[in-house]
Parts: sequence; C-alpha cells; structure tokens
Amino acid sequence: MNLQLDPKTTALILIDLQRGIVGRQLAPHSGAEVVKRCAHMADTFRKQGAMVVYVRVDLSNMLKLPVDSPSMPPGAPPPPASMSELIPEAGMVAGDVQIIKRQWGAFFGTDLEAQLRSRGIQTVAIGGIATNFGVESTARAAAGLGFAVVFVEDAMSTVSADAHRFAMETIFPRLGRVRTAEQVGLSN
Repeated sequence: MNLQLDPKTTALILIDLQRGIVGRQLAPHSGAEVVKRCAHMADTFRKQGAMVVYVRVDLSNMLKLPVDSPSMPPGAPPPPASMSELIPEAGMVAGDVQIIKRQWGAFFGTDLEAQLRSRGIQTVAIGGIATNFGVESTARAAAGLGFAVVFVEDAMSTVSADAHRFAMETIFPRLGRVRTAEQVGLSN
C-alpha cells in the first residue's frame, strides 16, 4: 500500500551509511543496494522540500558499556577515523543535517530531537544499516518521543536475512508502518 507523506512535516533519517559499516556482509540487501536506495530517496525528499538527516556513529569514540559481546575486543585500538566517515555514494549535500552518535540509537546524546522539533517534523522515514541495531534503536526512541515512524524495508539491511525479516514482521509493524522505497512518496 502506497503512503503519501507531507514533506513539510516529514524527515528522512538515514543510519550509518559509512565506510566501516556499508562494506560488511549484509542481508537481505547488499550495502551497495541500501546506499543506492537511500541516496535516491534523499534526493527525492530533498526535491520535495523534506528534511534529510544523515546519522553516523563515531566508531573510535563509542560508549564503553559492560556487555557480554563487545563490538571490539578489549584493548583493541580504535578504528581509524575514516571508518566513521559517510561514503560519498550516500549522497549527503549541503543543507542536509548530520548527526554524530556514540552508540546505536541516533537520539541519545545528540540534538536530533531538537532538530526535528524545530522544523515541525511529525513523521520520520528511516533507512540504513543495520536493521535491528541502529535503525531499530533510533525508531524505538522516535516512537517513544511521539514521532510517526515509516520503515523503508528495502533501504535497510543487517547481518542476516532472518534478523531483518524478524524486525520487519514482528517489531516494526508495532512501532510504525513498513513500506518499500517505491511505496514511500511525498505529496505537495
């Protein structure tokens, strides 16, 4: 089912389209496919006057939490700063908002909520990598803050097709609306 969004009150939020993440083995969509769809959507949203937000994680300055399965082995050197850079193919341009985070979700410790509220945003469409990590964490926070959430299924991917499918079929329909990039349109 197609979905018409108001560009004045909608923002596109793209998660972690950066060197250290896009090149990983992903499913069900490759990193290149996700980036291509996200860049196309960003261009479309921008042309309609909608807000476009690129979120990236600072991999060398992640919050250090006591966890059973750390992202980096204890004592390992931080990744080079280049791994935290957005890839050019993601399509960020002047006028887009960039949010730098230190953990999975894009709201905690950033000014993302203030940026959205100051522009009268009511709906966020989300894509990026990884479906059940950065995308889901950001979406849960967005829904908790009262934003309507649209998940762009073919503009996100994760470490396994099963994990992606579980999020799409079980979690995301309870947080918002799940659509393909083709089904997400903006109306004037």
